[in-house]
Amino acid sequence: MAVTTATIGSDDHLSSTFASRYVHAPVPRFKMPEKPMPKEAAYQVISDELMLDGNPRLNLASFVTTWMEPECDKLMMASINKNYVDMDEYPVTTELQDSGISVAHDVVVIDVRNPNRCVNMIADLFNAPVGEGEAAVGVGTVGSSEAIMLAGLAFKRKWQQKRKAEGKPTDNPNIVTGANVQVCWEKFARYFEVELKEVKLQEGYYVMDPEKAVEMVDENTICVAAILGSTLNGEFEDVKLLNDLLAKKNEETGWDTPIHVDAASGGFIAPFLYPELEWDFRLPWVKSINVSGHKYGLVYAGIGWVVWRTKDDLPDDLVFHINYLGADQPTFTLNFSKGSSQIIAQYYQFVRLGFEGYKNIIANCMENAKILREGLENTGRFDIVSKDIGVPLVAFSLKDSSKHTVFEVAESLRRFGWIIPAYTMPADAQHIAVLRVVVREDFSRGLAERLLVHIDQVMKEIDVLPSRICAIVAKVSSNTADQDKVEETVKRSVRNWRKLVEGKRAGAC
Repeated sequence: MAVTTATIGSDDHLSSTFASRYVHAPVPRFKMPEKPMPKEAAYQVISDELMLDGNPRLNLASFVTTWMEPECDKLMMASINKNYVDMDEYPVTTELQDSGISVAHDVVVIDVRNPNRCVNMIADLFNAPVGEGEAAVGVGTVGSSEAIMLAGLAFKRKWQQKRKAEGKPTDNPNIVTGANVQVCWEKFARYFEVELKEVKLQEGYYVMDPEKAVEMVDENTICVAAILGSTLNGEFEDVKLLNDLLAKKNEETGWDTPIHVDAASGGFIAPFLYPELEWDFRLPWVKSINVSGHKYGLVYAGIGWVVWRTKDDLPDDLVFHINYLGADQPTFTLNFSKGSSQIIAQYYQFVRLGFEGYKNIIANCMENAKILREGLENTGRFDIVSKDIGVPLVAFSLKDSSKHTVFEVAESLRRFGWIIPAYTMPADAQHIAVLRVVVREDFSRGLAERLLVHIDQVMKEIDVLPSRICAIVAKVSSNTADQDKVEETVKRSVRNWRKLVEGKRAGAC
C-alpha cells in the first residue's frame, strides 16, 4: 500500500462530463459526500478518472500478469465474494490451495497427510522431497513479499531456537543477500529487526557473488537469500555454487546456515525451460522457496506462494489456529481475510495449461525477448546487460550517455503509450543506468517490432536536441568561471535523476 499525502485546496472536488446527466454538484475528493448519488453517476465519475491510467498491456515495467482467458475471468468473478480464510464454509476452495497445515487433538501440527493441490503441484515442480501419500508444506500468500516475510520468520525462529538451546544470545540475527534484492527483503529486515548484509555489485556483474556471500556468513546468519531472476536484469544467481560453498563452510564451522531461493520471477520459468539447472530442493541446503503466481504463474496481481522443504523447516509455534468461524482453522499468514479468486485462478492455469502449456508460453516469451534484444543490438546504440538464460526481459544501456540519458529515452517513449522504466543499478554499480522491458505472455512479436520502431524514432529525435546536461553546464559556465561549481551542478543533475527513479528500481513483487 502506498503512503500518500494530499493538500486540500481549490482542486478538492471532482467533476465529470457525462455524470452530469445524473448529478450537477461536483464530488468531494478528500471527504465522503454528504448524500448518495445514483449508481450510474458513481460509475461514470470513477470511470472518467480511470481513463487517464496507462494501458496495462503497454506497461513493460511490470512483471505482473495483465491478461487471462475469459473463462478464468468468469471463475474469478464467481468467487470474488468468498473469503478464503473461512475454510469450513468453503472447503473445496480451501483444498485448491491447502497448506498441509492442520489441527489434531487441539495441537497445531503440519499434517503431511492432508490433501492439497496448488501447493503440492508447486512443490513437485520444485523437486521437494515429498514421500508417497504425503502432502507438501506451503501456503498461498498475497504475493512474494508476504511469502518472503513468512519464510524469513521461519528462518529467524529456527535460528533463535537453536541459539537458545545452546545458551547463546539471539539479539543480532542477519541475512546475507546481494544488493540486487527486491525491496521486500529490506522491509523484512527493518520490520523484523534483522540485519541485512548485502554483497555489493560491480560493473558487468549485477547479481550476488556466491563466494563473497559465503564469506559474509557468520554464526548469526539465519539464511542466505539467492535470487532466481534478478529484478534488475533477469539473471539467475548460481544457487548450485552457493549451496556447495555453504555446505563446505557449514561442515568446517559446525553451523547449519540454510538457503532461501527468491524465485518470484524465475520459479515458473526454470522448471520449464531449464530443467537440468539445479537451483531448487535438489540442493540440500535450500530449505524454502517463494514464487509469484501473479508473474509467470500467469495470474492477475494478488497471489504468491512459499513452499518449505519439509515439515521440520516450518516451526510449529508460528502457526496459529482459530475456531470462531465454525471449526478449528490453522493459519500462517501476515494477514487474515483475503479473496479466493486468485487461488482459483492459479488452479485454473495449472489444470488448463499443464506442463506443456506453461513451457510453450514461456518459450514464446523468450523468443519475443530475443527478437527485441537483437533489434536493439542492430541499432548499434545500446549495450545489452540482461542474459540469454534467465527471465524473459531485455535490460539495456546507452553506449554513449554523454549527451542524453536513458531517462530521456523512457520519457520520450511515454508519448507512444509505452511505460518502460529507467533506473540506476544498486551499490557498487550506481554509475550504470539502464532501461528494462519485461516480456509477458501478452507482449507479442508485433508489439516488439512496433516498440523497436518507436525506439529508433525517439533516438533520432533526441540526437538533434540539445543535451540537457550540457545545457545546464553551459548556463553555469556563462555565469561563473568557477570550475568546481560547474562540476557540482553536473553531479547535482545526475543525483536528481537518480532520486527520481530510486523508488522504482526494486520493481514489483
